[in-house]
Amino acid sequence: MDIYNVEAAEILANEAQLLPIGEAAPIYEKLLSTFPTAAKYWKQYVEAYMSAKDDEATKQIFSRCLLSCLQINLWRCYINFIRRVNDKRGSDGLEETKKAFDFMLNYVGNDVASGPVWMDYIAFLKSMPVVTPQEESHRMTTVRKVYQKAILVPTNHVEQLWKDYENFENSVSRTLAKGLLSEYQPKFNSAKAVYRERKKYIDDIDWNMLAVPPTGSYKVINANDQYLTGRGNPQRIDATTANRRVTFTFEQCLMYLYHHPDIWYDYAMWHAKNGSVDSAIKIFQRAVKALPDSGVLKYAFAELEESRGAIQPAKAIYESLIAENAGMTSLAHIQFIRFLRRTEGIEAARKYFLDARKLPGCTYHVYVAYATMAFCLDKDAKVAQSVFEAGLKRFMHEPGYILEYADFLCRLNDDRNVRALFERALSLLPPEESIEVWKRFAQFEQTYGDLSSMLKVEQRRKEALSRTSEDALSALENTLYDVVSRYSYMDLWPCSTKELDYLSRHEWLAKNIANRGDKSVVLTSGATLDKGDIRVGSNKKSLPQSSKVVRPEISRMVIYDPRQMKGPDFSTTASGYTKEIDEILKRLSPQMMSFITNLPAIEGPSPDMDIVLSVLMQSTLPVGDKPGSQVPGPATSDLSGPGKSGLNQNGSVHRPPRDGQSTKRKNSERGRAQEEDDTSTTVQSRAMPRDIFRLRQIQRSRGLGPSQSGSAALSSGSVFSGDQSASSG
Repeated sequence: MDIYNVEAAEILANEAQLLPIGEAAPIYEKLLSTFPTAAKYWKQYVEAYMSAKDDEATKQIFSRCLLSCLQINLWRCYINFIRRVNDKRGSDGLEETKKAFDFMLNYVGNDVASGPVWMDYIAFLKSMPVVTPQEESHRMTTVRKVYQKAILVPTNHVEQLWKDYENFENSVSRTLAKGLLSEYQPKFNSAKAVYRERKKYIDDIDWNMLAVPPTGSYKVINANDQYLTGRGNPQRIDATTANRRVTFTFEQCLMYLYHHPDIWYDYAMWHAKNGSVDSAIKIFQRAVKALPDSGVLKYAFAELEESRGAIQPAKAIYESLIAENAGMTSLAHIQFIRFLRRTEGIEAARKYFLDARKLPGCTYHVYVAYATMAFCLDKDAKVAQSVFEAGLKRFMHEPGYILEYADFLCRLNDDRNVRALFERALSLLPPEESIEVWKRFAQFEQTYGDLSSMLKVEQRRKEALSRTSEDALSALENTLYDVVSRYSYMDLWPCSTKELDYLSRHEWLAKNIANRGDKSVVLTSGATLDKGDIRVGSNKKSLPQSSKVVRPEISRMVIYDPRQMKGPDFSTTASGYTKEIDEILKRLSPQMMSFITNLPAIEGPSPDMDIVLSVLMQSTLPVGDKPGSQVPGPATSDLSGPGKSGLNQNGSVHRPPRDGQSTKRKNSERGRAQEEDDTSTTVQSRAMPRDIFRLRQIQRSRGLGPSQSGSAALSSGSVFSGDQSASSG
């Protein structure tokens, strides 16, 4: 059913290539009616006739496709056909071929892939027979002009063309070549630079891409980039040549963006900006023919015709819009009424409005547009109000019309009729369609009424809209959010942004809980939250509820509270985890396992573990105990003898010795162990050993004398041994 199915089109084209031209012609015609700028299908079609030696049919096919398909491969097929046809016609045939080359280069000579065509043309000119010196001179002049044109075009063969041109000039006259080459060297460099810049975009373009309606594909975006890069004049060439290149760029772009109205519009406006309004009109004519359903192009076309004073052609475009676009009829009526008022006067616009309002497809927008025009432009409030009253009989069920009529009455300062209109409309509209009308009524009373009428309308609004709510009781409650709504103006609020956000969230939360009925909200762990504890009301300032907007279902949403959720049960035998996770859990310590088990379950987006780990690694965490703090030792009984163990200043446990020999040996062993444990610290930060010999060595390293060493050794007994008698022993 999709006529722009590219895959199906390729299948048909491949099948047509295997069929005789008589059977393949209907297939090609069907394809080309859908893809009129598909150069590859035109080439296949014309080559089928060329293979059948049907020259007349071949010429007809070329006449249909060449000017709309500016692709090098198709045009080279054309020039090969012309050369074959004129091959045996002598000088007349050569002249026809030369004209065909000029015709081709005039249209596709600016293509980035036209380098081989320029080289073929130059080779053809050099091969033309000459008899007289005048003919030879004329040929050389013609070849020189073609070379000079070719090296200005940023093509894929521009460097080869420049080399050939240098050889050509040097072969004719070295003296003349020096001046000509120095003149054209900068132009060649500019063309080469432009080609390198454009090559960034054209390399990714699929030149066999079919023109389909806009889809936002990558190929189409690249084609659009190619179109944008070809609109300037970076080479600073003459205006005629630059305009010809821009025209070629637009035409080539339309081969692939044929269904894009913005390209057609830019093309036409470019012609109009450069003073060629007639060319712009022709582009618009092609555009509306290519895209007959595009209303915006027709409006732009009519605008251009009206701007140059062509009223009748513009009027014909509006009439075609009304006749052909059934889905845009009301808009077309409105724009045509405005056009008639601008060009023929208010009487012509009134006459057309009287006819248009009788049509079955006329909507309330036409009434509003004409009434507003009569009031604002013609300063006739009586006619405008009559139009609104006439439409009220037909569109009383339309909230949008009621609001427009109320705005009009507000401009007239007719507050009595405004209230009467609201009362009349609200008595007929169903509650679900009256939300915006109630809102506007409340705003009107807040602006122009007194306090009692304002509160009265607000209460009536709540009562009316509570019928559409699942919890009518909560809908009738007064909340602080209602006060905020009443005392705000435009973008001015009676509270801060933070407070407004809090009230909005609290309002939504209360409404969400209220929609669950009279039951309490039960959390996962069994704890409950009563509605009365957190409800603040459910009337909030909201956007109009549209039946066309698909809104999420929030009735089953629960309040997130991680304190009430139990963490996942991790164990090495738990099912549901992968083997890798099981292996990781086996390596964890019991403390880590306990920590993970007590973590709350979080249902939501997972954090990026790399970021978490990087933050933890960069954080400075406290290690060990604070200086001066004491670590309690184990409260165990003395296993080595009577007495109780004591706690030394370095945190070690000291037990009274049984005899001097064993004490000395144990102290020596403990001193060596302490030395090995503290190898990474300085001598000043190490704990003092209990070995007297080791103590003397440390004292000598600190610069103490023998007398000082002895006294220090004796006095240190009470410090390290915890026994006062050790100092006198």
